[in-house]
Amino acid sequence: MTTLALGPSWLDPDYLLNTFGVWGLLAIVFAESGLLIGFFLPGDSLLFTTGLLITTKQLDFPLWLCVVLICIAAILGDQAGYLFGKKVGPSLFNRPDSKLFKQENVVKAHDFFEKYGPKSLVLARFVPIVRTFTPIIAGVSGMRYRSFITFNIIGGILWGAGVTLLGAWLGNIDFVHKNIEAILILIVLISVVPIVIEFLRARSKSKKTAAAEGDAPGPAPAPRGRHAKR
Repeated sequence: MTTLALGPSWLDPDYLLNTFGVWGLLAIVFAESGLLIGFFLPGDSLLFTTGLLITTKQLDFPLWLCVVLICIAAILGDQAGYLFGKKVGPSLFNRPDSKLFKQENVVKAHDFFEKYGPKSLVLARFVPIVRTFTPIIAGVSGMRYRSFITFNIIGGILWGAGVTLLGAWLGNIDFVHKNIEAILILIVLISVVPIVIEFLRARSKSKKTAAAEGDAPGPAPAPRGRHAKR
């Protein structure tokens, strides 16, 4: 099966699976789930393609075992991110930007975590970039480990098993199999929808705040004349 490269050719899910196989897939899932260097990796489309290739016999690996290993890799990845954040702490927010690190990604994940609390570990799984930084922010904020591991397991299973099994299920549909390039692009677009919505919401909020400040009455003028002072 050939697919359109979503970005650089070496990030194309089909290329990654053909080159590195399931074990490479697990390494990518682990890295994207909690290592700073993994935020750019194609998690959603990669899992979907894995399920599709297995169900169409183009990838020789038991589906049930692959799903179990993916969930474990996702959970361990978040675990690594949490421990990293707990160790690094606030210094992460003072780290300068580089080609692979942008301070805005940390801030975005922090805001996401503050807004949704522990359940952000589940929701963030389905939001590219944010899912990489959220477990790190959980560690930075000192989130209780028991709460973290609970939501980490729930999120890892829902994302790892859910997206992979979705690819396996849809892979049996002839239309999907013949239009896999369009399906992968659609998955990427859907995965960035939450980011777009959050961006538009933040911009709208900032405009309303600016407008409110502009319409706010200024301080009352000081009294003048002979009655100003007794």
